[in-house]
Amino acid sequence: MKIEQIYTGCLAEAAYYIESNGEAAIIDPLREVSTYLKKAEKAGATIKYIFETHFHADFVSGHVDLAEKSGAEIIYGPTAKTEFKSHIAKDGERFKIGNVTITALHTPGHTLESTTYLLTDENGKDHCIFSGDTLFIGDVGRPDLAQKGNLTMEDLAGMLYDSLNDKIKPLADDVIVYPAHGAGSACGKSMSKETFDTLGHQKEVNYALKAETKEQFIAEVTDGIMPPPQYFAKNAAINKGGVESIEDVYEKGLNALSPQAFEETANQTGAIMLDTRDPQVFAKGFIPNSINIGLNGQFAPWVGALITDLQQPILLITDQGKEEETITRLTRVGYDSTIGYLDGGFERWSDAGKEIDTIESISAEAFETASKDSDIIALDVRKPGEYESEHLDFTLSRPLDFINEWTGEINPKSTYYIHCAGGYRSMIAASILKSRGVENVIDVAGGYGAIKNTGLKRTDFACPSKAMKV
Repeated sequence: MKIEQIYTGCLAEAAYYIESNGEAAIIDPLREVSTYLKKAEKAGATIKYIFETHFHADFVSGHVDLAEKSGAEIIYGPTAKTEFKSHIAKDGERFKIGNVTITALHTPGHTLESTTYLLTDENGKDHCIFSGDTLFIGDVGRPDLAQKGNLTMEDLAGMLYDSLNDKIKPLADDVIVYPAHGAGSACGKSMSKETFDTLGHQKEVNYALKAETKEQFIAEVTDGIMPPPQYFAKNAAINKGGVESIEDVYEKGLNALSPQAFEETANQTGAIMLDTRDPQVFAKGFIPNSINIGLNGQFAPWVGALITDLQQPILLITDQGKEEETITRLTRVGYDSTIGYLDGGFERWSDAGKEIDTIESISAEAFETASKDSDIIALDVRKPGEYESEHLDFTLSRPLDFINEWTGEINPKSTYYIHCAGGYRSMIAASILKSRGVENVIDVAGGYGAIKNTGLKRTDFACPSKAMKV
């Protein structure tokens, strides 16, 4: 028996490859499926099943493409309805993979079709669960994504409590928990950086598993949940239907454009110019009106949170050699409309004598001096929970997550100092404000982490135990 966790850090997502006696199964595959096909081919194994724990909202699954290329059967839990060929498992239904058995345990709460898959080894011993978004390490799935009709978030939280207590907690303490996500995912609020654990240890440390009553559980699980990113519902709808082949997306997107062709295409199509370089590199020179979302951060989730139209044409400015990776990461959250990239990168644009723009980025010490010399407007673009836990006493909380809502109150003629935790999100915010006509934006390099080393007055620290941290 072989179990491999395939963890994608930029999405905080875990897929799984299971193999036994020449047969394999994949759980919650990502959009690009070649990794799974190559693993099975190398092992001389046949992919028999593709298990989906639920209709994912935070990424586009590769289940349909993988099924077409491998001949495997797609399995969903009870109540799921798909627009493609699939097997809807009954609660308790068993599936054989070589010498091991996978049992579907219907565990609604995060969503109505959410299902945990219990793996029993060659000796008939319960070995692990693939818990999807039902149970995370340190947390459980948010219960606000599948509200329908009269069904409330509290109703779903109650279902989740029953699922955990009736189906999962009775399992042996040495059963390993393999979740679908880790820290950084917006599918929960306080996930651990660890990506697996024993069920027994989770019973000891996971706040949600320690709740003594259903009422306590509902109150704790629903407390402090931020609204889901706008792309979640769209990705869930895609996963119930299907998407175009990723090969077709590459063919369309890997279109090298000269600076002149890039400029003309941007003007003709209204495409967003997405610059994925490091924030501090971007600040020193960029194409006017381009947006910076760095590839070395949580790139795809921030694209999903901030670009509201999945069909929006996108033109890329990347470090050389990063074009295909960028397209791949966009497709993972449903953005399939990349129409080209700047051949030779920003350097070639600059060498061609094209117009460039810059954003001033200052040190935390310079920020301290500026704030003492005059009244300044400083925006803290961290999440509400981060701000509430500790902040400068003169900054305004303006979370990047909601920038499309608060930019209306911005005065284009004013000067704004912007910081986040470390500098990644502040440059995203600064670039968006710049593109919307706010000329005087100043980024604080190093963010709050650097600001804490200055003498600027901060509020007392308050532990954000229930605050969304992603």
